[in-house]
Amino acid sequence: MANIKSAKKRILQSSKRSAINKKKRSMLRSKIKSINNSVENKNKAEAKKLFIDLEPALSRSVNSGLLKKNTVSRTLSRISRKIKLLG
Repeated sequence: MANIKSAKKRILQSSKRSAINKKKRSMLRSKIKSINNSVENKNKAEAKKLFIDLEPALSRSVNSGLLKKNTVSRTLSRISRKIKLLG
């Protein structure tokens, strides 16, 4: 355990931030999973609607440092390609 006051504060801050990041990452993964489920069920309209909701959320995660830019770009590209292939 840390003895210095600033180190103790940093431990508290990092645990709060990691909890927030974990919740946000989980929310994003759930959204991605729901899109993949609708693609598997061949429900293009629902998949498009969910994709429109997912895109800005992923972009915000880049700005907050949760995910890297290329990771988000790759994810969006793969999902949009799956939706387009539904026909």
